[in-house]
Amino acid sequence: MSEIERRLAELGHALPPVNPPQGNYLPYQRAGNLVFVAGQGPRLDGRLVYQGIVGGDLGLDEGRKAAQLCALNILAQLQHACGGDLSRVVRMVRVAGLVRCTVDFGDQAKVLNAASDLICAVLGEAGPHARIASGTHALPSGMAVEIEAIAEVA
Repeated sequence: MSEIERRLAELGHALPPVNPPQGNYLPYQRAGNLVFVAGQGPRLDGRLVYQGIVGGDLGLDEGRKAAQLCALNILAQLQHACGGDLSRVVRMVRVAGLVRCTVDFGDQAKVLNAASDLICAVLGEAGPHARIASGTHALPSGMAVEIEAIAEVA
């Protein structure tokens, strides 16, 4: 068991199978030593798990769980991009997340903290990253959260 797999297990998580793209785009694209991971929704086995509006029909805790699932999907895509070896991630460079929320919801950062915390816990010293957390009124398929990422890989 690799160090990263051990960390995931200690956190009670496993990487899900990679989700296929929902349109005409690549799930990730490599440019030199950077891997750009397309927006990942809270999907598991192709099924949307968290659908709704955070601050409306979904609470903060559900938004955070949606963000964690997005982060796991990002890590799964990165593992695929690295030939199955997440230890090749040198550093997570940037994470950008959108939270589908009510107009008066102001805790987008708290939602995205769940994803950032998970990425940092799994990747260790390679995990800290720059980030933006924004709110929006709509996301594809009605998903609650969507997150994209950029990572440097060896």
